[in-house]
Amino acid sequence: MSDTTPCLQFDQGTLTLRGVAEPLLLKLFPQLVWVNDSRGKCWRTDAMHYQEVVQTLQRWLAEDFIDDVPQWHEVTLSKRKLHSLRADQNKALNAWMENKRGVVVMPTGTGKTEVALHAMCSVGCGVLVVSPVRDLMYQWHDRILAATGIDSGIIGDGVHRVSPISVTTYDSAAIHMPRIGNRFPFIIFDECHHLPGPMRQDAARMSAAPYRLGLTATPDRRDGQHVLLDEVIGPRVYTQEITAARGTTLADYDVIRIAVHLSESERTRYESLGRIVREHISTRRETEPEYDWPTLCKESSNDPDARVAMKAFHAKRSIEDRAEEKLRIIEDLFRLHAGEPVIVFCGSNAMARDVSVRFLIPCLLSHCRKRERKDILDGLREGRYPALVANRVLDEGVDLPEVNVAIVVGGGSGTRQALQRLGRVVRKNRFGRACFYEIVTANTRDELRSRARRRNDAFSKK
Repeated sequence: MSDTTPCLQFDQGTLTLRGVAEPLLLKLFPQLVWVNDSRGKCWRTDAMHYQEVVQTLQRWLAEDFIDDVPQWHEVTLSKRKLHSLRADQNKALNAWMENKRGVVVMPTGTGKTEVALHAMCSVGCGVLVVSPVRDLMYQWHDRILAATGIDSGIIGDGVHRVSPISVTTYDSAAIHMPRIGNRFPFIIFDECHHLPGPMRQDAARMSAAPYRLGLTATPDRRDGQHVLLDEVIGPRVYTQEITAARGTTLADYDVIRIAVHLSESERTRYESLGRIVREHISTRRETEPEYDWPTLCKESSNDPDARVAMKAFHAKRSIEDRAEEKLRIIEDLFRLHAGEPVIVFCGSNAMARDVSVRFLIPCLLSHCRKRERKDILDGLREGRYPALVANRVLDEGVDLPEVNVAIVVGGGSGTRQALQRLGRVVRKNRFGRACFYEIVTANTRDELRSRARRRNDAFSKK
C-alpha cells in the first residue's frame, strides 16, 4: 500500500482506505474485515462500518488522515406540529438517543412513527426513511410533511428525487444505495424485520449513516435472521410487549376462537387427498428412507408422481381454508356487529374472493392499484362499505380507518402475522373494546396452525 496520507472514501456502497499498510491496518482494526482491492490499490469494507472506522482513525491518527466520505449537511427540522410523547414513547426515544443506534420494538398502534419523528428533530440532520412497501413510503412522506412542513424527497415508484430528507422502499434503497449511501447521516428502517433478507440487508450494509433506528412490532423471524439486526442497525434498545399496552395505550380486547367442521362431502374429499400425499411419501421411503417434504417440493417440478402429491396437498389445504361453514359463521358475526366496521383476514386470495362475492364487500389484494386501494379504505372510513376482506396486504404498514372487529379465517402458522393482524384493531377509538375472532376448521392442519400462531401472551385471556 502507498505511504501517502491515509484517505477514507465512499465508493459504490463500500469504504475505501488508502495510504495504510497491512500491518497497521490489522493493528487498527483487529475485528473488522477488510478486503485488499489490488486493482483499486486500496482496502475495502462495508460502508455501514463508517462510524467505527472514522472513530478509530481519529483515535490513532488524530487529524492526520483525509475523510472524504460524508456528503451530508445539517438540517433544521421544525417541531411545530409534533405530538407530545407519552411516557413509554419518551422512554423509547431516550433509550435510542443514548447511542443513536438500535431497534425500538413497540406494538402496532402505540406510536412508533411519532418516536421516529421526534428522533429526526432531535438529531437535526439529513434522514432517509426506508419502508417495506410504496404505500407506507407515501404515508411517511405525508407524516413528515404534516409534522415538519418539509416536502421530503421520494426514491422509488418511478420517482428519483433525492433531498436531505427523503423516503424510499427497501428494494429501491438496495438498488440506489451505492450512489446515495453517503448522503444521509441518519437512516430509519420501518418494519425492520424485513431488512435481513438476502438483498434488502444491502440497504443497510451500503449506507455510511452513523445514526440508525429500526422500528418494528414483531422483530423475530422464523429463519432466525433477526440476529442480523444487531449488526446492521444496532441492539434492541427498547421493547414494549402488547400485554403491557393492553387496556392502556391500546384498547382492551377479546380473542375469541370459533371452531367449525367440514361437511360430510368436504371431509370425504379431504381424507382422500390426504391419503394420496401419505401414500406417495410412504412409497418413496421404501427405497429412500430419508425422503422428506422438502424433497417432495423440489421434485414436484419434474416428477409426475410428486406433482400429483403436491396438487393433492394444495387441494387439501384449500378445503381447510375455504370450509363452507366458515362463511356461515362470518355471516353471524356480521349480524352481531351490525353498524361496526369489520375487517376479514383470509389465508388465500381464493377465500378472500369467496367472502367478497358472498357478502358483496370490497376485496383488497396485493395487486389492487393505489387508487382502488384508497377508494376501499376511504369507503370503510366513511361508512360507504360496512366491511372489507383482504389476504396479506393489510397485515402491516397500512394506516387503516378506525376498526375494532377483525375476523381471521386463515393464515400461516407464524406468530408475527397473527400479532400484526391483532394490531390492526386494537388502536383506541370511538368503538371501545375490540374483538378479534379466529374461525378455525377443527380436526385439520388449520387447527394446528392456529395453535402455533397463538403462542404469545397477546392471545391469552386478561
